[in-house]
Amino acid sequence: MSLSIIIIIILALLSSFLNGIHDSSNVVSTMIASRAFSAVVALNMVAVAEFSGPLIFGVAVAKTIGNDVVVANTIDTQVIMAALASAILWNLLTWYLGLPSSSSHALVGGLVGSVVMEAGWHAIKFSGIAKILIALFASPVIGFIFGFLIFRLVVMLSRDATPKINNLFKRGQMVSSIALALSHGANDGSKTMGIIALALVTEGYLKTFAVPFWVIIICALAMALGTRLGGMRLIRTVGGKFYKIQPLDGFASQLSSAVVILGASLFGGPVSTTQVVSTSIMGVGSAERANKVRWSVAQEIATAWLLTIPATAIVSAALCWILLHFIP
Repeated sequence: MSLSIIIIIILALLSSFLNGIHDSSNVVSTMIASRAFSAVVALNMVAVAEFSGPLIFGVAVAKTIGNDVVVANTIDTQVIMAALASAILWNLLTWYLGLPSSSSHALVGGLVGSVVMEAGWHAIKFSGIAKILIALFASPVIGFIFGFLIFRLVVMLSRDATPKINNLFKRGQMVSSIALALSHGANDGSKTMGIIALALVTEGYLKTFAVPFWVIIICALAMALGTRLGGMRLIRTVGGKFYKIQPLDGFASQLSSAVVILGASLFGGPVSTTQVVSTSIMGVGSAERANKVRWSVAQEIATAWLLTIPATAIVSAALCWILLHFIP
């Protein structure tokens, strides 16, 4: 393999690893915050599920990211390097600040910024961009609605139950968290797989777009490792700052998030796990009592979401310009 492909693989694995720390912490946040499981047990369990997600549910999202956004024969590997580097820098910044921003937005913004810098707007497949933006911006709204409705449904079904039902919801979070981790692995884990496959097509190692099995394995392993190491700063943000999470809240939010993310994964729609989990938690809290949710925290996160795509696009375009002019 060429040096450029090796660099892209390293950057993609680093991105998957950071995604595991940055986004996957949201998978276990409610489970830990509601005291259903300890952090170590939760992270071990979810890491295995994260690895298994793309192997069980496929990599449809990889095709969307790697084949439906960019005209491969119009770019070179420097564009892909710049896109990955900008997404990584943004993830590190938001991790340091403790803001659960979207790794998906960062990757899309980085890819668009670098492609436009080198090849112009004609190299962008706008139908693919539209599909991605619809998935990214509709999924948080759907997550909020599902969280609200599922909480109300669970409360109605358990109306006459004794307080011991909280033990059922604690145990139920094992099932709901595994479902959420599987869906997250199939969705977020596939994104860097698509980037590597795009690079292989660009360099001529693949004649048509496809995701080799070895790419699936290494990206899934990188994300699982990141998940295991965890991101306790973000766990505290998502799991504790909105409101005090109870076992019922955790179960309902995880279940609603899993349904939304898995549905998007099967249809190839890349979504932000951070957004879906956060808005599902807000939907659950609102279903119980609207003033229970600390909306100021939600506003801070929404601001980070709105900044992500333009910020990473600008950084990526600048990095791409540097690579094109100073590195042969």
